[in-house]
Amino acid sequence: MSGNEEQKPKLNLVKILKCKNSDCKAWVREELATPGQVCPMCQGPMLRTMKHLPALQKKFKSSSR
Repeated sequence: MSGNEEQKPKLNLVKILKCKNSDCKAWVREELATPGQVCPMCQGPMLRTMKHLPALQKKFKSSSR
């Protein structure tokens, strides 16, 4: 196994919302979208689809109180 293979993240099939406008490349993970989500770039309608993406890294902010 080479060094590059070790650095590649594992990809999971994730539900996304993709802009229906063929000229626009915007998409957002469905879990991060709001109800009635419109395209954040062109304000067009969004279409549900799937995409292979790495898992999200959950980062927790420590409370300094």
